[in-house]
Amino acid sequence: MRYFDYLTKEQEMSLFYSPPVSFNPATDKELLAYAVGAALYMPATRPSVAEDILKLKSSGLVTVIMDLEDAIGDGEVDFAEESIVRHLAFLSAYADNEPDLRNSLPLLFVRVRNPEQLQQLIFRLGTLITMLTGFVFPKFTLENGVEYFESIADYNSSRSYSAPVLYGMPILESAPVIYRESRLDTLLGIRDLLNEYREYVLNVRIGATDFSSLFGLRRSPDISIYDLTPIRDCISDIINVFGRVDEGYVISGPVWEYFANKGHRVLRPQLRQTPFEDTYGKQGREIRNHYITSAMDGLFREVLLDKENGIVGKTIIHPSHLRPVQAMYTVMHEEYVDALSIVGSNDGSRGVFKSEYYNKMNEIKPHLNWAKRVLLRSQIYGVLHEQQHFVGLLPENEYTHV
Repeated sequence: MRYFDYLTKEQEMSLFYSPPVSFNPATDKELLAYAVGAALYMPATRPSVAEDILKLKSSGLVTVIMDLEDAIGDGEVDFAEESIVRHLAFLSAYADNEPDLRNSLPLLFVRVRNPEQLQQLIFRLGTLITMLTGFVFPKFTLENGVEYFESIADYNSSRSYSAPVLYGMPILESAPVIYRESRLDTLLGIRDLLNEYREYVLNVRIGATDFSSLFGLRRSPDISIYDLTPIRDCISDIINVFGRVDEGYVISGPVWEYFANKGHRVLRPQLRQTPFEDTYGKQGREIRNHYITSAMDGLFREVLLDKENGIVGKTIIHPSHLRPVQAMYTVMHEEYVDALSIVGSNDGSRGVFKSEYYNKMNEIKPHLNWAKRVLLRSQIYGVLHEQQHFVGLLPENEYTHV
């Protein structure tokens, strides 16, 4: 599996200075955590989940989360669990008939409702569980967290040598996490808990929709989650606790829930016209307008803010979000050469030097951790050529098919 493998060889060579590397569920956890990227949620009750996964794989789908929680009704749980078994059996049979497909399937996860359901599914899936990269734990707390990860640890300790590691991804979205009076103690307690099971924690995810619900809030297409002050403050503390370099956790950003803008805009569009026209010529304006009318200029801005705050990856709920989110995680050539120079100069011979782009000073010690993270991201998402822009990964024939 590899990002942007829908490109032709010629397109890849014209866009990438250094193309993305291949990966699969057995890839080293440090790199695999970056690869989760844009994770597409699908209700487990959707009849065509397995077929949709195979169809969207050719359009860039890399991570799928089959949902047994909020995306289904309380009366659909039994049917949804049966559907999970059916979807995985279909994909397993397909992979058996196409040997090259198994390692090219998207990373598959299941979001469960509670620790009891997790335990039941691990037992019920049997050998089909090897189709999964892991499980997602909603409304993660100190109370349910131990049960979740004990089940993951028990499975991993008894799995066969050839079976891949099964990971857990907690979602921070409960009241004790966002309420000011309990937040710090809760976050520090969850950090201590996760540290005990660090080898099985793939991502720490932020569930801003549940956070917003606790305050009766819902952002509009013009507004970023960072503009909702209670949510912004909580995200800041989550990054402070889990985003430190010595903690080693990859944090994934909250969902963007809009895929069409049917109302009247209040604020100006948030996408510059120049990159689209430079990339697509006259058609660039039409492509840009498509993303604006699909409420995705807000998505672009939010992913940019995610990145600037050290977040890698995002929950998405519509296939049209796949390529924009993935494209924005590519590494610009300037970032890459700066990062290489900083890491390569970390031998004590100097402390600061002018960048190869002659537009900034690179200080080795303060910028070293940033540089290491850029180089990790560059392996998964690739490095663009000097004159290329991420909009080049939004193919011309895609913008009309949302």
